[in-house]
Amino acid sequence: MCGGARCERRAAEGRPRRLAVRGHRLCPGCRDRLVAELRRLPRLYEECGRLLGGSDRARERTSGGPLPGLPFNTAASDARSAITGVLRSWSSVVVDERRTSPPPTSVEALAAFLARHCDWLTTHQAAAELSRETATLVRDAHRVVDPSPLRRVPIGPCVEADCRGVLVALVRPHRSEVPVEIRCDAAHDHRWSADEWLSLSRLLARETRVRWIGAADIARLWDIAPGSVYRHASERRWRRRAEAGRTYYHAEDVQRSLGARARNRAESPDGASSRSAT
Repeated sequence: MCGGARCERRAAEGRPRRLAVRGHRLCPGCRDRLVAELRRLPRLYEECGRLLGGSDRARERTSGGPLPGLPFNTAASDARSAITGVLRSWSSVVVDERRTSPPPTSVEALAAFLARHCDWLTTHQAAAELSRETATLVRDAHRVVDPSPLRRVPIGPCVEADCRGVLVALVRPHRSEVPVEIRCDAAHDHRWSADEWLSLSRLLARETRVRWIGAADIARLWDIAPGSVYRHASERRWRRRAEAGRTYYHAEDVQRSLGARARNRAESPDGASSRSAT
């Protein structure tokens, strides 16, 4: 069974781990996620670097580093150190065991080096450890860059051809000004804005697997008031199920009701005013 980060999360949620590819230690999904996260680390490293001396605004006022007395961001420093340490350690493993030339020591070069050797790394006996360490680096760096609480709402399988990823909606409940983004957990470039949700949901409707979604997430994804969700659920008789004290609605019923509403609103000349009234 796969021991990668994605399958570890599946196991924690009570779902079965996936089978690893023959001769490898990771399943295709965890392998794809590992590559995607390696490619994200240089950008996160740079973003953490901009926070070392406090806010970006304060740093922009001087070219000589942080202003005197500006608080040092220890969390950003720790995240950068962890990224550098893990990438250097695993690059040394590849160099020593594969007898290859070492890469440059920059984070960007180290991450690219490991991504190129990913097929070999997934056969390594410690491949699951690499997957989990990389996932932790990405998670911790994200928390430094954007410390606001982040909810990951499962949407369904990625609609891009030949992609084995899962789509999640990234929702920040306490920051309504931040738009919802729908992103694939395996390929960083597979992403959609909330405005593109309608067209994406039509593609997802082709999938036969049942999906369930909570009222708060419906409100954020479709940009309607929470009270409207319950009204639609009652009037349209959405299928529902209870889990851990919360009610979830059948995604197909939600799409059928709110998809038609969104199309009517888009075709209406006064769509903006009708949106605020709903």
